[in-house]
Amino acid sequence: VQLQASGGGLVQAGGSLRLSCAASGRTFGSLAVGWFRQAPGKERELVAHITWNGGSTSYADAVKGRFTVSRDNAKSTMYLQMNSPKPEDTALYYCVARPYFRGGGAWDYWGQGTLVTVSS
Repeated sequence: VQLQASGGGLVQAGGSLRLSCAASGRTFGSLAVGWFRQAPGKERELVAHITWNGGSTSYADAVKGRFTVSRDNAKSTMYLQMNSPKPEDTALYYCVARPYFRGGGAWDYWGQGTLVTVSS
């Protein structure tokens, strides 16, 4: 599975930004997918993930109510809508994927990161 993240850039605090992650190499609908981020000097953290059919989503406490993860299986693409971003959301954002049946914390596939910078 190849994952290609895009949409990062510079955004003002309180604005909005949408990240995209295009997948190829495996039926997208058979994958659970999600977003990680890593800020300089900080641990990598799971920001959000979504089940294979979009029926269930989960978010880190830090982004609940501001970020929304979604997917379009027909386009083999996942999205992260970032509303009201804060400077502390500045990080390299990675998209990840794993077979729908695999639980636990491991993610099999990782894309390259897209950098999000939030200015105050």
